[in-house]
Amino acid sequence: MRVAIVEDEKKLADSLAEGITTEGCEVRVFYDGETALEDLRERHAQFAIAIIDLSLPGIGGLDVCRQLRAAEIMLPIIVLTARNTTADKVEALDSGADDFITKPFSFDELLARMRAILRRPRDIKPAQLQAADVILDTGTREVRRSQEVIRLTYTEFELLRQLMEHAGKPLTREEISGLLWNTGTEVFSNAVDVHIRNLRKKIDDDYDTRIIRTVRGVGYAIQG
Repeated sequence: MRVAIVEDEKKLADSLAEGITTEGCEVRVFYDGETALEDLRERHAQFAIAIIDLSLPGIGGLDVCRQLRAAEIMLPIIVLTARNTTADKVEALDSGADDFITKPFSFDELLARMRAILRRPRDIKPAQLQAADVILDTGTREVRRSQEVIRLTYTEFELLRQLMEHAGKPLTREEISGLLWNTGTEVFSNAVDVHIRNLRKKIDDDYDTRIIRTVRGVGYAIQG
């Protein structure tokens, strides 16, 4: 597995690279956003995940995330940030990040969050899930609505998959959080709502029939 680290603090970047390498991964370190963006645009398929600091010289981490997503590059992204407000976290997720870690953080937490994002069911054969005219293929990881391919981030895909697998049954925010980030670490309370909102923009907003519904006092459900 190859991991991209985008961090301008050389000591931290090199420390993360050394630790992740000892876990059996290959690591490429970028010390600025511009170089990282250029390389990831061309070679994103060579990486399993990117760890991106938000405070970068030149092109900041948020802009790196936004430009990768604008280019329809769905590489899983964990952002590192010293900012700790809900607004900062929401902005990171809205920019296309799958998860975030607030500095200072433990290396074990980073590894746990990487595993959570990259976990894939090994015993499930490729299959299709369908709700209304939305088709999700768990094998190709492709989503279509009315025959149009919809580009989702890794977390948006997993969120939609969980909702479709439980079609007709409301899932609480706690249940969704546990399914997506089963890391034993805290996920801030708005994270599920932010990802739901971003998923709705892609899967529902431009269509007459909306399949994701809010169940008051409970959580969210796919229309069964």
